[in-house]
Amino acid sequence: MEQSQNQSRQVSFHGEGAKLFGVYIVNILITFFTLGLYYPWAKAAILKYIYEETEFEQSRFTFHGTGKEMFIGFIKAFGIILVIYCVLFLSILSKKAAIMAFGFLFFYAALLLLIPVAIHGSLRYRMSRSSWRGIHFGYRGNLKEFVRIFVIGSLLTIFTLGIYSFWLIIEIRKYIFKHLRFGDLTFSYEGEGGAFFVLNLKGYFLSLITLGIYSFWYVKDLFNYYIDNIRMHQDDQKLIFRSNATAGGYFKLIVGNLLIILFTLGLGTPWAIVRALHFVFSNIVIEGALDVNAIRQTEENYQDATGEDLADMIDIGLV
Repeated sequence: MEQSQNQSRQVSFHGEGAKLFGVYIVNILITFFTLGLYYPWAKAAILKYIYEETEFEQSRFTFHGTGKEMFIGFIKAFGIILVIYCVLFLSILSKKAAIMAFGFLFFYAALLLLIPVAIHGSLRYRMSRSSWRGIHFGYRGNLKEFVRIFVIGSLLTIFTLGIYSFWLIIEIRKYIFKHLRFGDLTFSYEGEGGAFFVLNLKGYFLSLITLGIYSFWYVKDLFNYYIDNIRMHQDDQKLIFRSNATAGGYFKLIVGNLLIILFTLGLGTPWAIVRALHFVFSNIVIEGALDVNAIRQTEENYQDATGEDLADMIDIGLV
């Protein structure tokens, strides 16, 4: 049994900028000549490369999603977005105050609902299509429940002039991690809204006072808070995620990537992505007992990429 009470484990990334650039430049050219239609296949190719270069316990991850699945999701997502904008456009053309008011109300209400739908759908698809040693990840959240949490939290954020957003972020992370699975492994998140609010308040004002110098400590503190509160559970064993990231490390990463992208006119983006992934994985440690051979497959297959593409269209990353 591969199990130790005091063992530390890490995910490692072996990707290289030059190899990712090869995938990246081909994707750009084909996407350009197909007027953007190749984008779903381009995204699938990038994800496959990143997963295949990511290793845990001497085994690489696999992304099973395909361009075809993402293209179908892209068409559905595009149709949804198109309908929303058409309603808004037609209401403006009417030049009638009541109809225009309805159009704007519909537009913002639809966007408010689309965000949690996109997050939920993206998580279901991405997790289901991700595996390690043949064991798939999964997300078991309930859409109605997640939409309710998001909408109520968003309204409270508006009424509190943004203050409640810190509690909402933590509530969303707790809900998502509670419903994540890796085979029969479960997850949880132990962050608290109050602590997260204080961390952000401190980071914002110190960054302001120091003319941005403290921002590297601020970003480091955010990253550490996100990682340090993740827990993974196997039977009665609890594994703790720890971050070793430093402000100096973030300074080198952020400034270095900005210079790479700036002086290469964007062509150095693959090298920046690889540097970022190396930094993230090299600074995350998983502590505790884990029997990797005892992990059992439990998750269903899910191939609807609509949420994944909606998340792209409204620029939402995975939480």
